Amino acid sequence: MDQRQWDELYASTALVWTAEANRFVVEELAGLAAGRALDLGTGEGRNAIWLAERGWQVTAVDFSAVGLAKAAELAARQGVTGIRWVEADLREYQPGPAAYDLVLLAYVHLLPDEFGALLAAAVSALAPGGTLLVVGHDADNISRGYGGPQDPLVLHRVQDVVAALPGLAIQRAGQARRPVLTGDGERTAIDTVVRAQRR
Repeated sequence: MDQRQWDELYASTALVWTAEANRFVVEELAGLAAGRALDLGTGEGRNAIWLAERGWQVTAVDFSAVGLAKAAELAARQGVTGIRWVEADLREYQPGPAAYDLVLLAYVHLLPDEFGALLAAAVSALAPGGTLLVVGHDADNISRGYGGPQDPLVLHRVQDVVAALPGLAIQRAGQARRPVLTGDGERTAIDTVVRAQRR
């Protein structure tokens, strides 16, 4: 989907997703000491807000002005501060080198070359000891899971994400199942979850 389509989607409903942080973001990051965080592809801001509530100073980046406006409104309603909202295309955005203790990419799906370049930028943005968390729809979700993009080119494979992180200490790398409530009952989505640390 392009920027206009995302703007239209975000404008079409109160919240496209829940206001709650992603379950794997919570599982993997709840125990970290707060510092400087970069949320790439923040969307409506749910993960950025969750981090800021825990003391993180967050830079939240997305190319959808509509999504960012909703995110800022949600943060204001909840009394959450400490977030800088940045409108930028992730394919062009260049974060500061070694500037962040945490870099999050949650459900960012780009073509392989574009995603590889984004991962490289994310790694370069990590301060020593910093954590990178990548969460997204796994390629196996098309045949064995529910929802998400149906183009295999933009879906994640654990081994591909890990291979793009040379020099980082891999702390978790695998598929994870995520329950999804639908009108027909609970279904299961299959995600890729990779957590790594810069030495």
